[in-house]
Amino acid sequence: MSHGQVMFDLEGPELRIGERELLRHPAAGGIILFSRNYESPAQIERLIAAIHECSPHILVTVDQEGGRVQRFREGFTRLPPVAALGRLYDSGADRALAITRALGWLMAAELRAVGVDFSFAPVLDLDCGVSKVIGDRAFHARPEIVARLAGAWMKGMHEAGMPAVGKHFPGHGAVAADSHIALPVDEREPGELWPRDLYPFRMLIDNGLEAIMPAHVIYARADRMPAGFSRYWLHDVLRRRLGFMGCIFSDDLSMNAAEVAGTPVQRAEAALNAGCDMVLVCNDRDAAIQVLDALAEREDPVAQTRIARMHGRGRISRRFLSRDPRYQSALDALRGLDEGDGFQLEMT
Repeated sequence: MSHGQVMFDLEGPELRIGERELLRHPAAGGIILFSRNYESPAQIERLIAAIHECSPHILVTVDQEGGRVQRFREGFTRLPPVAALGRLYDSGADRALAITRALGWLMAAELRAVGVDFSFAPVLDLDCGVSKVIGDRAFHARPEIVARLAGAWMKGMHEAGMPAVGKHFPGHGAVAADSHIALPVDEREPGELWPRDLYPFRMLIDNGLEAIMPAHVIYARADRMPAGFSRYWLHDVLRRRLGFMGCIFSDDLSMNAAEVAGTPVQRAEAALNAGCDMVLVCNDRDAAIQVLDALAEREDPVAQTRIARMHGRGRISRRFLSRDPRYQSALDALRGLDEGDGFQLEMT
């Protein structure tokens, strides 16, 4: 069965009749879950099972970075913002890398236990002290440290059977505007990004990164369109210069920064034509239906192959996960984080 190229969201914690029909749409390829879809681990497991009853091969995803971006909370381990791991690295690299790998595994193992294929993580942006929307979602300000920590997080994800998604290519950390509500413009020369913002992407690609999400940011010296709609960034740089062969997911096409590309259908077509394999349309059901219908007959065998590789591998039940020695070890590592990092362990 082929994978469609549209990912969309659901309205609540249970499937509605109309949503069952959308899941069977030929262009449907993925579902992204939000906090409104979540009540408990048992409930989300039932919801994902119901999704797969309608569409057995559809991807199920979530943003579960940690810190302020963690959609499933009560019943899941509360993860720190990854900036806490960057601060830990400054006081001891080896310990920080070990804890980061353990937390990447923990995040992925808990999600795989309920049936989620992958989380949109890790964030590879730099903390340049400019972007509030990135801020403590970034591991560090230094690109080599971001690459090492994000690489450890990715290793942990892989060990739990979860592919990784690096975001937001080629780097969102140096612009102040929030692309959810405005259109950020980065005035730097492309060559300035190469040794800094692009470095973590280069390193993780070389070490098996499966997917990338581009930024809704215009890099004005390179292209007049945001990176997610730019053939220069997605084809010339990402595919040709960096040799990336994995899946490219657009950022949410309902974000204000995406409006520069036109109507929802025009945005989807522009993103796919630039090089995205799958487009996200969230929090706008009418727009999602328009895009699904517009792409119903679109066929891209190469994109479908890349999308198919994003399914999670293996799965341990929640009951047995809690007894896994590695699970207890990861929790112990999390408890070991200094309270001075502004994080307190919360679990149910």
